[in-house]
Amino acid sequence: MMIRIGILGDIGSGKSYVSKCFGYPVFNADKEVTKLYKSNYKVFKKLKRSLPKFIYSFPISKIEITRAILFNKSNLKKIITIVHQEIRKRMNVFLRKNKKRKIIILDIPLLLENKINKETDILVFVESRKSDILKKLKNRNNFEKKLYKKFKDIQLPISYKKKKSQFIIKNDFTNKSVKRAIKNILNQIL
Repeated sequence: MMIRIGILGDIGSGKSYVSKCFGYPVFNADKEVTKLYKSNYKVFKKLKRSLPKFIYSFPISKIEITRAILFNKSNLKKIITIVHQEIRKRMNVFLRKNKKRKIIILDIPLLLENKINKETDILVFVESRKSDILKKLKNRNNFEKKLYKKFKDIQLPISYKKKKSQFIIKNDFTNKSVKRAIKNILNQIL
């Protein structure tokens, strides 16, 4: 039976980094969304129909998406609704492809919010200091504080995610501590 590990945490806490450190197949929703914007014409047409004032070029540019989201909150909901269906399909393909694997990692920012998780999933919360997170976010070349706030608004409280998790990894952004924590988790679940 496949073990599904869902990675939770704040924006910029290092969820993708921690996911990769597990050494098992990772479904990274953010990367899949980027691929969708670049290559899925159907998604483009749906977004263009839903947000004609904002989405007009294919491949879809992050700038167009950002403008739409910053314009009003309902735009973000429209985008999530359209994109989420496609991401779910891709996740199902990933799960089928890896069904013989002992463990798979789900790096999906809205895992709990979009009810993608299963009751049997093992949830791991990545905890990082606020100051480390902000430093890391500011180094991202596309960091937009207003956008960060909008995404934060649609997410469940961090305290809730932490409480729902069976394990907590303190990410101090050093390789050693993260790998040690992962080894402990794997020892307990395998």
